[in-house]
Amino acid sequence: MKIEGIDHVEFYVGDVLQTAFFLRTAFGFRTCGQGGPETGLPGQRSMLLGQGDIRILLTTGLTADHPAAQYVARHGDGVAVVAFETSDAALAFSEAVEAGSRASEQPAEQIADGLVTAAVSGFGDVDYRFVTRDGSGETLLPGLTPVDATVDATGQDPTGAPLRTLDHIAVCLPSGSLTDTVDYHRDVLGFSRIFEEHIEVGGQAMNSQVVQSTSGKATFTLIEPDTSRQPGQIDEFLEAHGGAGVQHLAFLTQDILSAVPRLRSQGVEFLETPDSYYDRLPERLGDISLPIETLRETDVLADRDSWGHIFQIFTRSMHTRRTLFFELIDRHGAQTFGSGNIKALYEAVARK
Repeated sequence: MKIEGIDHVEFYVGDVLQTAFFLRTAFGFRTCGQGGPETGLPGQRSMLLGQGDIRILLTTGLTADHPAAQYVARHGDGVAVVAFETSDAALAFSEAVEAGSRASEQPAEQIADGLVTAAVSGFGDVDYRFVTRDGSGETLLPGLTPVDATVDATGQDPTGAPLRTLDHIAVCLPSGSLTDTVDYHRDVLGFSRIFEEHIEVGGQAMNSQVVQSTSGKATFTLIEPDTSRQPGQIDEFLEAHGGAGVQHLAFLTQDILSAVPRLRSQGVEFLETPDSYYDRLPERLGDISLPIETLRETDVLADRDSWGHIFQIFTRSMHTRRTLFFELIDRHGAQTFGSGNIKALYEAVARK
């Protein structure tokens, strides 16, 4: 099975119009398609948003027995489906089921547009959908009609929006399930484990492993709490979310120092960073490729690995349960995920 990349991410939400409004006005997403009962989507209303090559599908259940309504009742708004681009969705589905995955959506073909979709279980209540597009241009999922021509046929937003692609997806898992989840991605989806670490922050600790498709375009950071230490943020997520789930989506940007002020002016709330964090940056990292004072002004974090620098910032969660949030990330050669920032930021807050 070859996963080419992430085709789209589907959120189940309580109010699709409200969520779409927030993502459009605050983050600059644009509406690409929409649908509901009148377009062949019984019991639901959906909207497809795009920016760069990021596609977010929002779905609200209109009846209590709709899967989206049931998901929201259990977890609140959140990621329910991660859709993979693949050369043969039906084959990927059959291989996954044969390898032990549970079928969620049988293969369905939209013949006129050369679109094939199917889905299997992923982790927690999140499914993995396989998508094959053999037609020209961007074929919308069944039941969606195009509404905005400002996103062109290549999927690029010509307005210069700052978010380019989905860098990675971070997932919180119950203690003891990390190894099995990594094995699932390797044995069923053909992913490879590219990074692992044990992170200690004060009295808290967590285990993390990163899995990635062979194409390098689908990456998951999988995290479980170390229950031998004090409960921490991963435990809090699992309790509030009601089990395993997506903690955050990381959006890649090519200029984080201009992206942050722009999004902040549009209403995005980012976490603040104490001055003491930046006072110790030269000692911790040496020379870095962006000005420290500008990083300080924007609250952007910095880290480095063997390949280069990474710059990142996290949004404040707007979720009622304080679970889901977003990350902006700017890679200057770095290939890892800024784990040094977790401990450095914790210590800086303690000194504040």
